[in-house]
Amino acid sequence: MKITIGSDHRGYKLKFDLKKHFTDIEWIDVGTTDSEQRVDYPVFAKEVCKNVLEKTADLGILICGSGVGMSIAANRFPKIYAALCWNKDIACAAKNHDLANVLILPANFVTNDEAVEILKTWIEAEFFGGRYLDRLKIIDSE
Repeated sequence: MKITIGSDHRGYKLKFDLKKHFTDIEWIDVGTTDSEQRVDYPVFAKEVCKNVLEKTADLGILICGSGVGMSIAANRFPKIYAALCWNKDIACAAKNHDLANVLILPANFVTNDEAVEILKTWIEAEFFGGRYLDRLKIIDSE
């Protein structure tokens, strides 16, 4: 599996911890890559979404302090279904019901262990289709 990942300065440490934990994933890291120096999150959201839409990666992950900014930025792209998840139950539902192809993690509100569980659950969950697909079609038609 290939996952594209990006974070701002507040998600920098969690991003690297997740990459170290999930060694079986092929990572495409779009940044920030070199420090916890302040950066603008929309830059990284755009790159992750571009990689998912162009199928350079199977899925995307974005991390910032609250997760809200990344969610807003990512969900501006048609066919991106970005879900802000703070526990594994939400992560499972995001994939089962909403085909979330981008996971948003709030670095200030989850521990490293929680983030690992959230990511593991999200990767393993499957989309239910059916009426849930019908809802995505409504979203995509607007």
